[in-house]
Amino acid sequence: MRTIGLIGGLSWESTAIYYQIINQGVRDRLGGSHSARSLIWSFEFSSCEELIFAGRWDEVGALLGEAGRKLEGLGADTLLICSNTFHRVAEQVTRSVTVPVLHIADAVGAEVRNQGMRKIGLLGTRFTMEGEFYRDRLAANGFEVVVPEYEQRLVIERVIFDELVRGELKESSREVFGQIVADLAARGAEGVILGCTEIELLISEKDTSIPVFPSARLHAEAAVDFALHTTRFAGAAAA
Repeated sequence: MRTIGLIGGLSWESTAIYYQIINQGVRDRLGGSHSARSLIWSFEFSSCEELIFAGRWDEVGALLGEAGRKLEGLGADTLLICSNTFHRVAEQVTRSVTVPVLHIADAVGAEVRNQGMRKIGLLGTRFTMEGEFYRDRLAANGFEVVVPEYEQRLVIERVIFDELVRGELKESSREVFGQIVADLAARGAEGVILGCTEIELLISEKDTSIPVFPSARLHAEAAVDFALHTTRFAGAAAA
């Protein structure tokens, strides 16, 4: 079994999802009391949050790259950045290490493609919804990516940073997200990517009118595939 290195704390709320899904996945496939071989480097999120809102992405990339090198030095055979937003610096992390970095957009894009969908909605931080680093990588799978209207994007970002990363799950926010997804469906979206790992804490398919693609879960499942030498996920390469 290969060792999985998790660059987490971005925020820890969603890193916990990764740890749980990865270990459950290994146990389900191998049975008994099996669990994953894994390492976690968990950042203090508020310092990283300050950097991204200040636009200091080179510093963010240097921090995550250093974390990646440390995980590799401890024996990690692959790395996951446990966040969609922080994949903006995935190329820097990839250049900092020699082990493969499993890109979250590849895991999500492969699943959307496998479902045969041609138009997909995307929820996330504004960095993710508006940034080419994520949308273009998804679109390379052959489907169109649509995002909510500007005012809706502001609401989504507020809920993520003021509530979800702090562990606050509000019914009012769940209803708002459900309506935003419904609006995307009305614009032709056949499904919606939960492109912020914390959004999976708030909504699921029971809250939406169209299928959802939970990015953290799909990313974690890709890591299980890699760790167990299975081939369902092929995107274990540089960003």
